[in-house]
Amino acid sequence: MLTEPLSGWRTVHVRKQRTKVDWAVEMEELLRTRYANAQKVILVCDNLNTHTMGAFYEAFPADKARELVRRLDFRFTPKHGSWLPLNHEQGSENELSSMTRQCLKDRRIVDIDELRTETNAWSAASNDRQRGVDWQFTIDNARTKLKSLYPQIKV
Repeated sequence: MLTEPLSGWRTVHVRKQRTKVDWAVEMEELLRTRYANAQKVILVCDNLNTHTMGAFYEAFPADKARELVRRLDFRFTPKHGSWLPLNHEQGSENELSSMTRQCLKDRRIVDIDELRTETNAWSAASNDRQRGVDWQFTIDNARTKLKSLYPQIKV
């Protein structure tokens, strides 16, 4: 699941496995297609062991990997911050939950091709509706509500 929560875009790619190479190939496709004209892409991802710069070097020749990595600005979500109000990584988690409820609930999908067909149809319909996220948790809210998490600087 790849999402742009603010724009209301998501895509689902069903694979038999989830390896570093699979992830790097997905990222390369995004950089080549959706973000072809972007010099730099801010990539917000969780701390899953497949989401690494090294994945590109496993998937592509060094010069290609270096070119791809240089176009990405990696931003990893806090390891213990999943309870925070909807961060970018949670956008994908919420989309997965929505897809499960709206597309897969109480259904038995017999094979990977059927799963691809169903999830592609769901993401296309969701993208047509442009359901985005309306973030209302501001930096000032964070400073107030999460004060105990900020370091205390002693002067």
